[in-house]
Amino acid sequence: MLFETSERIELTDEEFRLLASFIYEHAGLYFDEPSRFLLESRLQNRLKEHHFESFLKYYHYLLYHQDRIFELNALVDIVTTNETYFYREKNQLDAFAEEILPELAQRNGKKKRLRIWSAGCSTGEEPYTLAILCSESGLFDGTWEVDIIGTDISQRVLQTARKAVFSQSSFRATEEYPLNKYFNRTEEGKFALDESIRKMVHFGHLNLMDHKMMGLIRECDIIMCRNVIIYFDKNAKAKVINSFFRKLAPGGYLLLGHSESLMNLTTVFKLKHLTKVMVYQKPGEDIV
Repeated sequence: MLFETSERIELTDEEFRLLASFIYEHAGLYFDEPSRFLLESRLQNRLKEHHFESFLKYYHYLLYHQDRIFELNALVDIVTTNETYFYREKNQLDAFAEEILPELAQRNGKKKRLRIWSAGCSTGEEPYTLAILCSESGLFDGTWEVDIIGTDISQRVLQTARKAVFSQSSFRATEEYPLNKYFNRTEEGKFALDESIRKMVHFGHLNLMDHKMMGLIRECDIIMCRNVIIYFDKNAKAKVINSFFRKLAPGGYLLLGHSESLMNLTTVFKLKHLTKVMVYQKPGEDIV
């Protein structure tokens, strides 16, 4: 007889330890004791959908069931936050468009190639914003190879990103000009991104803690990873940041969220003061 209940299932001490360790090893997401109730709350529906009367049975399902990969994807979707919108953190984007892009256009003028990685891209608003800014800059004509990749651990948000159709909430910081120029209103009242921008961005599923998959990312000029590593503990943060360092070209830039820093994590990057913000740069020859 299938187990049915409308009561809340309690997460015991041992179950919390097992699940928190499992999630950390799989995704680098750190759940400490204060976040225990959050984990217990967000996973209630998963247990009830599978008719489990305990978190221990759910844990065993994640370890051994033939469909465990699908459940891992569902779990990640539930425990991660995917808040994003176009033109988020304007000061940093101004620095990206007005200072970083012109510098890279000059530095890469001979090879005419620019690679940008949006790590933890969620539903795509960030990499598409970067594509619009690259287009608007006028620095990269048709002879340039501009490659923008967005990656995320959640398959669900990547499906939305690839569709490139957004609701009004994605434009809370977007001015009328880019909205009118690069989006077309659909019959359902949503906004479809113009193909000229859409084709500049490619998406891929990537767990930042998966070193083998990280090896597939090519050398980048810019890595943007904003409001992602705040969910990692110090050890996981250090591993991800070191991976970013290896993936950046000499003189390449790492842009984090405004509340994030590399203090007490690493000293391999140079902190560079731009007009409105501070960013991290990988040292290299002739980099001032």
